[in-house]
Amino acid sequence: MDLSLGLYIHIPFCSGKCAYCDFYSRAGCEEFMDPYCDALCQHITEAAEQMDSFIIDTVYFGGGTPSYFGADRLLRVLNTIRRSARLLVDSEVTLEANPESVSLSELIKLRKGGFNRISLGVQSSDDGILESIGRRHTFRQAEDAVKLIRKAGFKNLSLDLIYGLPSQTREGWADTLSRCLSLKPEHLSCYGLKIEPGTPLYLYRDAPYIPDDDMQADMYLYAVDTLRRHGYRQYEISNFAKKGMHSRHNLRYWTGGQYMGFGVAAHSYVADTRYSIISDLHEYIRCIQTGRSVIASNEAISRFEKASEYLMLGLRTTRGISEQEYQDIYPCSFDLIRHAMGEYVRMGLAMFDGDRWSLTPRGFLLSNTIISSVMEAQTRQRNAANAPWINNSAHEQDPQLSLFIAASEDVPLFRGI
Repeated sequence: MDLSLGLYIHIPFCSGKCAYCDFYSRAGCEEFMDPYCDALCQHITEAAEQMDSFIIDTVYFGGGTPSYFGADRLLRVLNTIRRSARLLVDSEVTLEANPESVSLSELIKLRKGGFNRISLGVQSSDDGILESIGRRHTFRQAEDAVKLIRKAGFKNLSLDLIYGLPSQTREGWADTLSRCLSLKPEHLSCYGLKIEPGTPLYLYRDAPYIPDDDMQADMYLYAVDTLRRHGYRQYEISNFAKKGMHSRHNLRYWTGGQYMGFGVAAHSYVADTRYSIISDLHEYIRCIQTGRSVIASNEAISRFEKASEYLMLGLRTTRGISEQEYQDIYPCSFDLIRHAMGEYVRMGLAMFDGDRWSLTPRGFLLSNTIISSVMEAQTRQRNAANAPWINNSAHEQDPQLSLFIAASEDVPLFRGI
């Protein structure tokens, strides 16, 4: 039986760098677009044998700003995939786009060429905030872009939004959600602002006009409730979709599916091995041109690590985790994990339906801490199995977990997204 595989294509080019962005992207490098396209196509062609035993059912062009790369180059890459791998006719083919870099003629060309999903970076309805974070569009341009996307024939549209932006208020976030809902997208991604070291915004991380964790928590819970009332089902911490319109490609990441990445800084997970591509545009092109390896790191994933990732990723989704699925990956006692999840159910941070554990919206706000605690329980369970003389009873509560539970009686809402 053929296995399914998702492909991720990284397009690093942007017209300008946003103040919060820590993804690998380059502005002012348009002269390298054609050499990069050549390198990408050669890279994909050379990987044809590796992809031979798979069927490709999702392709995701991310960045950077893939729409800035131009329809002709994008279609050349997609057609190279068709020639090099078995791409299903009904594959989900997603393009990330920004409002200022789309046109009707380009969108029509992309739709006819096989792209069928657009993820549009809107972020906010407040033009002042958009300008302050380095976005190069207005909300009116975003509205116009949606009209063009629909006119070109796309029936699967996702809007990317950010809450917790500089000077953003609760009312401003509510306005963004309301105005974006009026555009009737099939999917919405709502991300809490995370200020990363090395980004221009990092200098202002402690500024009073950056919404604090409590305000971000309020914004998140408001989004969950508002989108639910408008018919959007939450299926992952930050992602909401109309029925049947979830991102098939991104869900692959969260459910431990296999994917292969092409392009600078891309990552792959295939055959229990994870590897990454070098994070240097010029070096990537040179390596492909001269036949040198572009692999930056390569790591075999053990069964225990796979089980850890199952817990970490599964608890990010509303589907959650199950004991049977866990033991299919790593046949070890689930006792301490079950005990930890039971405590979170008691605190209202998780749910149990008799088979699966998942986090509540309030639990998602504490997801980093909860996941760390559950994975600590997993490690103690393994250690107890390997050294049974160590007292690690399922009913003996870990001191760290006890401290966390005591501190969480009032559930302090900090960013865990």
